[in-house]
Amino acid sequence: MEIDEFEQWLFTDGKAAKTIESYVNDVKGFQSYLQEKFKGVPVLSRFSFVRYKEHLMKDGYAISTINKKINSLKVYNDFLRTEGALSESFIQLKRDRIKIAAGSEVNVDALSEEQVEQLLFYVENRGKVSTRNKLVVYLLLYTGVRVSELVSIKITDIDFLTNQLTVIGKGEKRREIGLRQDVLQLVRDYMKEERSGSIFSYSDYLLVSQRAEKMHRDAVRDWLAKVSKVLGFKLHPHLFRHTFCTRLLKKGVDLTTVSKLAGHSTVNMTARFYIQTTKQEKMDAVNLL
Repeated sequence: MEIDEFEQWLFTDGKAAKTIESYVNDVKGFQSYLQEKFKGVPVLSRFSFVRYKEHLMKDGYAISTINKKINSLKVYNDFLRTEGALSESFIQLKRDRIKIAAGSEVNVDALSEEQVEQLLFYVENRGKVSTRNKLVVYLLLYTGVRVSELVSIKITDIDFLTNQLTVIGKGEKRREIGLRQDVLQLVRDYMKEERSGSIFSYSDYLLVSQRAEKMHRDAVRDWLAKVSKVLGFKLHPHLFRHTFCTRLLKKGVDLTTVSKLAGHSTVNMTARFYIQTTKQEKMDAVNLL
């Protein structure tokens, strides 16, 4: 079945636009993996699903990310059954989702201050990094937005008078994030220099590419992967979100404020993921005794 048929099925079922985008991208990722591994037509089966799940775990994806992808593939499985392309369900959420033991800590990776400095110095090199890509790093690092939110930022979402960015997050919830002066200046520089000369300068979206009026989140991931190889440590969009929240908490910002800035549904969610300290920090604390 074509992916656009799945997309139409989700739309007819009344799914929100962001949800549809998430499901479709997850299924595309699964299909790309199968095409690369098996050199044939991507087919959902118990065998292919288990191999893909093992691949995600081996590549170090966060448990929450893996479970989200499993959920997307379960919905895709349901679609294929509804359309008569498959006769059975290969995925059962209770069985296949990765379980986290109750009370166990969630270890969140974040960039160290040294890594942040190294990255900031790297993006200063205009010979290697475009103004747009530098802006991508600054927005991810200093606003904590999700990559889907990043590429969906419109020029009208930025208020240059109040230094505020309005973000439309999960469930179409709106939140406002203050923008640092250096971020605002970088937005101005990008719009005046690179963006004004683009064939997509008419676009409502802030970040445009050479081939589209809206930068794709895969382009963000791919570029960060290339930078990772240069700097010697792994970079991916969600790592910046972890870093944003972790740095705020370490600087003494209260949990409620961090939760609102991150767009979490509850403060408890923020606490669960970001109040934890690393194993090294715990060891350092003990060694102070």
